[in-house]
Amino acid sequence: MSGTLNKVMLIGHLGDEVKMHYFDDKNCVGRFPLATNETYTNKQTNERVSNTEWHNIVVRNKAAEICEKYLSKGDKVYIEGRIKTRKWTDDKGMERYSTEIQCTDFTFLTNKNEQQQGSPQAHAQQMHQPEQPSQNSVVPPAEGDDDLPF
Repeated sequence: MSGTLNKVMLIGHLGDEVKMHYFDDKNCVGRFPLATNETYTNKQTNERVSNTEWHNIVVRNKAAEICEKYLSKGDKVYIEGRIKTRKWTDDKGMERYSTEIQCTDFTFLTNKNEQQQGSPQAHAQQMHQPEQPSQNSVVPPAEGDDDLPF
């Protein structure tokens, strides 16, 4: 195999809101930290050990605007992209390096309806609404009413 591959797939939780930066040519960049967790049992002490790894995610243009609109701190998201290290100069004139994930594809994994139901405000709203039968509820057919041949 003569080619190379630079591909990253992550599932994690946002550590902060998406920070946007807009340019003069109407392009934009969104940045946010993503936390992934690893948990294992130490065989010598038999205790559970948890490690969190932080990743700097970069999304561009329309994808960045979508992330800014729909993602918030704590949301679970699938990110696909590639690793890129960039060089920059800090305020003191020192050269610094940052390793980032340049996002090419993403999928939101947090269901906003479930998330709102867990909040105290949504719970209070549910308490004041009378219970209505679901339109999607399945009513079992009376015996002999089904179309099954047996």
